[in-house]
Amino acid sequence: MRKGLFRKVTAFALSLSLFGGCTKKLPSLETEESGTGGEKSIYDMVYFGEIETLNYLVTDTEVDYALCSNLVDNLMDYDSYGNIVPGLAESWSSNDDMTVWTFKIRKGVKWVDCDGNEVAEVKADDWVASAQYVNDAFNESGNQYIYDTGGVVRNAQNYYDYTEYMMLSDSGKRTVDEDGNEIVPVDEVKPGDIGVTAPDDYTLVYTLDYPCPFFLSCLSYSAYMPVNRQFLNETGDMFGRSKENILYNGAFRLTEFIPQERRTFVKNDKYWDKDNVHIDEIRAKFQKDPLQVTPEMFLNGDIDQVLISADAMESWMSDPEAASQVHSMRPDIAYSYFYGFNFDPQFDARYEPDNWRKAVVNEDFRKSVMYSLDRRALAEVYEPYNPEILLQKTITPKTFVSVDGKDYTDLEPFKNIQARDPLNTELAKSHRDKARAALEAQGVTFPIKVLLPYNPAVINWNKECELAKKQLEDTLGTDYIDVIVERGPDTGFLTTVRRGGKYAFLLCNYGADFADPATYADPFIEGNSYGFWDRCEDSEVKALYTEYAKLVDEAGKTVDDKHKRYELFAQAEAMLVEHAVICPSRVSNGDGYIADRLSQFDGQFAPYGLARSRYKGMVIHEKSMSMDEFNETYANWETERLKYIS
Repeated sequence: MRKGLFRKVTAFALSLSLFGGCTKKLPSLETEESGTGGEKSIYDMVYFGEIETLNYLVTDTEVDYALCSNLVDNLMDYDSYGNIVPGLAESWSSNDDMTVWTFKIRKGVKWVDCDGNEVAEVKADDWVASAQYVNDAFNESGNQYIYDTGGVVRNAQNYYDYTEYMMLSDSGKRTVDEDGNEIVPVDEVKPGDIGVTAPDDYTLVYTLDYPCPFFLSCLSYSAYMPVNRQFLNETGDMFGRSKENILYNGAFRLTEFIPQERRTFVKNDKYWDKDNVHIDEIRAKFQKDPLQVTPEMFLNGDIDQVLISADAMESWMSDPEAASQVHSMRPDIAYSYFYGFNFDPQFDARYEPDNWRKAVVNEDFRKSVMYSLDRRALAEVYEPYNPEILLQKTITPKTFVSVDGKDYTDLEPFKNIQARDPLNTELAKSHRDKARAALEAQGVTFPIKVLLPYNPAVINWNKECELAKKQLEDTLGTDYIDVIVERGPDTGFLTTVRRGGKYAFLLCNYGADFADPATYADPFIEGNSYGFWDRCEDSEVKALYTEYAKLVDEAGKTVDDKHKRYELFAQAEAMLVEHAVICPSRVSNGDGYIADRLSQFDGQFAPYGLARSRYKGMVIHEKSMSMDEFNETYANWETERLKYIS
């Protein structure tokens, strides 16, 4: 994902959990669908991070996304397995080369204010207005980049570039900026030139510059949410500043919002699909210190959801009743974690970048490192009670996408990778001995210094680095490798360290922008800031990169045969692992552990976008789930998903 290494996540974004159908302890949907005896179905929760804005058209934080996704609907919804289903678009189609996508907008959907009063009907122009707003540089939309992803919406980036030029040049009056740099003129592009049009009130058309078989999945982000043009114009700069300054067409209205105190969401009675909204009211209270939320508060019913840090787990597990209702978060497969080697080091001379440059191009050296990492032990730093659910052997996470009833990570190119244990100390030592002999002949000095930095703002990253250092040095010997764990800056880490090339070996993280293997190929193509192997002058690495780039290019151009497309991407990704260009590690465990009376698997799912943040379809159950119940349910869901995913 183009925005950041570790995304901002809060209790609200991850207030999801269980699968109610897995245990007889939980009531059925029929008994709890609308409460009992006519009573409201109320969900009480706490949250620890405040939103920055209600303007869903500009925000780029997960905290804001999670809130707004419950207030405003997208063109599509998702089922519990990740299938795209009709939302505000009743149907859609594309031309043969997938460059023109046409949507039929659902009639009779209403925009309402925070009090539930009808304001207008949702129409196709609402998406045209949204596209013109997001791509106007004056509005500084942090999520504008998604229009330039995948198929690229025609003239969206050109309009952004033109409006940015008009800002910098004061509408063409200035030719240099404040630093004396020339402001290069940009040809005029008008809002109507953007490839988002409304031929009539209920027909919406997106025109792309390139074929894009996964374009539908791009539409799941807030940049593609609709907005009523008249209301947007009337509110101006105040749009999204308060609950009164947005309109609602989603499952809930925000009826109370006192920052860092409380929020109240009420079911939208005018909602087009209100029969699938089973919660009448969500009451969220701000809690600055999560450790003050005790097991007793959950067990006695004061709150229905608690996010539990690893530090707080001891007190929960010491109480049998509380322990029986605590489980891991469902793995967040929207982000993949892997260790990467830097082929173009830019770090200080004291860390011997020239020596590293010679060593890193040796495949045996890289493999000696890769096979020394104990991924399970590293995952335990974040998930000590259930680390297995986080582990992965590929860059693309398991259950991310599938084809022909088979998970992408089980395709033939990954067969050898999936069959072997990624931890193999004997193999690591064998590669070490081969590497030492070859590198000594090339003048490499030992031990090889390995600069391994971490971001101190990310909890436990330093612990993982120290453990990785111990694993590598214990297996390979300190006469072969000297791992230097270094604290990086707590602000600007991405720019300074990863993008600046100031590391030898680094825990990296990349997030999916859309539902296609292409998204996990992006970090390693030309111009990437993940390892810089495309810059390497070594002949073997250059040949490897050329082969990888050719496969990715061929896969990207294959738009009419999904199986062939995925096989080609799998071949390219397998190359990265087989040749130890990267070392796959794990997915995220979100915020750790949770006790929750909601069932995440009753609701929507997608490994990207906003679906997992939505409360639509969820039901309040009597009890939360235990760790064993969660593991069984998650395993069953993985199996069932392959049967139902399209």
